[in-house]
Amino acid sequence: MVAPSPPIDLADGVTRRHRAAVGRALSLVEDRRPSSTETVVRLLDALRKQSRGDSRRIGFTGPPGAGKSSLVSALARELRKRGLTVGILAVDPSSPRSGGALLGDRARIDPDPHDDGIFVRSMASGGDLGGLARAAFSAVEVLSAAFDRVLVETVGVGQSETDVELVADTTVMVLQPASGDILQFLKAGILEIPDVFVVNKADLGEVAERTRRDLTASVKHARAAGLAFHEPSILSVSAIDGSGVPGLADAVGQTLDALAGSGDLAVRRREGACAWTEKALARRVGELGIEALGGRVALRERVEKRVREGACGLSIAVDLERDAIRTLRATA
Repeated sequence: MVAPSPPIDLADGVTRRHRAAVGRALSLVEDRRPSSTETVVRLLDALRKQSRGDSRRIGFTGPPGAGKSSLVSALARELRKRGLTVGILAVDPSSPRSGGALLGDRARIDPDPHDDGIFVRSMASGGDLGGLARAAFSAVEVLSAAFDRVLVETVGVGQSETDVELVADTTVMVLQPASGDILQFLKAGILEIPDVFVVNKADLGEVAERTRRDLTASVKHARAAGLAFHEPSILSVSAIDGSGVPGLADAVGQTLDALAGSGDLAVRRREGACAWTEKALARRVGELGIEALGGRVALRERVEKRVREGACGLSIAVDLERDAIRTLRATA
């Protein structure tokens, strides 16, 4: 009998929710050394084969200072009360010296250290403008294999944080009262991304309620103008005193159930996987490499085919990178 390979052993530990295995797997997917790539691909393939398939991914985005971390902590506690295990991926700004996560795992999110049903991991953004780290897609796959719910918090860089929709099944936009963010997001054309809007800091009273009313009106006008195509939930929540947090858990749960029931959840995952894979490949081979693969339209068709077959994004990117390099060398 052939002994299981280390990636398969590690995948088994992840699906059993062994904290040390989850931590090692996340460190592995963050390792950018080319020598680690094949091991990561084998790990992700093993996780896909062992995955339960019922984990759900919730993304949190919004401007700095809106209280995303506090809200993620509050929602995680509520989900634990409901018997769900929770993995949290908090994407932090990168240290200009080390390149690592600047704030660290528990500087912003403080779980119960005695609760084995919750796991928090910080990941450096690496300066990416989309609000997520390059390894975030693979990290979410690791956490999804271990936990019922995966909460993904973006770095908080402003209007450019739209990559979260590529890794999340549903997205929560967090705003703070009287900040002027509503108009800016309307101008940026990203009001169509979130399924749930949260006006945090509802404990501030009337100013928070006025912001909620303004947001409701803005979304209504955006839908009328064709700038948004679905009707999101709009909630007032206080991460400080907990008011509205059960309602947020309900709204997110109802959204996820509706997406799963309609088949849109599977569509979102496929589209997110395709878009993330194409971005990863573009970083690896550049425009010349993409042209060597037949251009972006042909590339999308190849990626979509592999995603539908169940391949992980990193595996697809690695294979296509090799094809691009062979083609470029042959035509040099």
